[in-house]
Order: sequence, then C-alpha cells, then structure tokens
Amino acid sequence: MNYMKPLLIIKTGDTYPELAAEFGDYEHWINAGFGELNLPVQVIDPRHGGVLPSIDTIAGVVVTGSDSMVTDRAAWSEDVAAWLAQLVKHNTPVLGICFGHQLLAHALGGEVGFHPQGLELGSVDIQKTPSAASDILFKDLPMKFAAQEAHRQCVQKLPPNAVLLASNEFELHQAYRVGAYAWGVQFHPEFNREIAQRYIQRLATSLSKDAALMPQAVESTEAASLLKTFGTIVKNQQDLLYRCAAPMHVG
Repeated sequence: MNYMKPLLIIKTGDTYPELAAEFGDYEHWINAGFGELNLPVQVIDPRHGGVLPSIDTIAGVVVTGSDSMVTDRAAWSEDVAAWLAQLVKHNTPVLGICFGHQLLAHALGGEVGFHPQGLELGSVDIQKTPSAASDILFKDLPMKFAAQEAHRQCVQKLPPNAVLLASNEFELHQAYRVGAYAWGVQFHPEFNREIAQRYIQRLATSLSKDAALMPQAVESTEAASLLKTFGTIVKNQQDLLYRCAAPMHVG
C-alpha cells in the first residue's frame, strides 16, 4: 500500500516545441531529476483550467519555469501565488524554479521585476552564503557550484524573513528559503548540459546583436542534484507523518 501523497508539479510554462519533441517538457525533466525515489507525481497546469488541490492532499510542490512574467499579474498566476502562500503557512515543502522562484517571492511579499542587466544565460558559478551550510536542501552542495540560467526577471527584494542561500555577481538573489520548507532558486536544476546548450542555440538569433551575452561554454552542473535532494526531503517528511499517525500494536 502506497501511503504517500503525490508530489505536485505546477506547470506554468512550456519549452520550445522542438525541444519538447526530443526531450519532453519541464515537468518531465523535473520528474527525471527525482531519480530512483519513485515518488508519486502529478502535474497540474493552472493556465489551462487545472484546479489547485486542497493543501492537505499533497506531499510537496515544484513550480516550473515559464515564459510568462510575474509582473504581468495574470489571473492564473495570482491564484497560484495565493495558494503558495497558504502552502508555506502549512509547512508543505515547496520548490520554485526560475519563474516559480519569482512567483513564490511575490506570493510572500517580495518584489519582482526585470533585471537591470538583462538576460542571464548558460552555465554560471554561484556562491553559497554561510546560511546555506545548515540548510537541508543546500548543505551538501559545494560552497561554489555551477548552475544553468535562463532569465530576464529576478527577485529584486526578498520576502520578509527570507534567508538568502546563494548569490553571484550578476544576481544577488539566486536562492532563498522562507520558513522551514519553502525554497526559491533562480537557476534551473532540471536543465542538463544538452538541454542548456539547445536553449542557447535557440536564442542565438535574438542575441546575435550582442555577442557578449552568448555563453562561451555549457557544462554539467552540481545544481542538478537539488531535485533529488528536494524529493528526498518530501519523502522523509511523509515517512515521518506516516509513522506518527500509524496505530500502535501491542503484542
């Protein structure tokens, strides 16, 4: 009997059609990142009528990246933001990726806008803050780690009581935590090297007038391990809840 509630992927965007045909879409890359944990995963797309479930029916949530902008204040996006705020109060594990990172910050009182330096793209180095050393999601990453990026907007001001976990020269708020179990990451742990390279190739035409924006190399990144770590956190929390709720048998 599987006692574990599903881990929900909130699909807020789509990759390019040619990438989806070859590699699948964001939700498939995220699910693959959980590795052999064998988590029950469900996908909901609120852009197209997907209904956000009751908080007590899910084990955790990952919010995908998107071409949408948090600053557009689309009705579906604002609905997800209000729902995420309730999840955080409930101590449900949440991981926001790129757009999801920004939406979570907006939901909790932070500020989001276009990055003044424009696009951050490709494999970049990121530095953990001292607070990350004791963070259950980040503690096993090296102090300096590589991650894949593709974003124009950013979290300009963290939510109240947020803990900054990682930064780099381009973007101060690369990762943060609010409460015990809610994280936002500006980078893409679901992008492998090949997917990141294809994104760069796809964007090459639009960036041709500014060659300085084109990454010189794409590499495999340590940040990819965060999805498996997050999945393990969700699974461990469900195991604990199950053990606490299981009836005691007296022999």
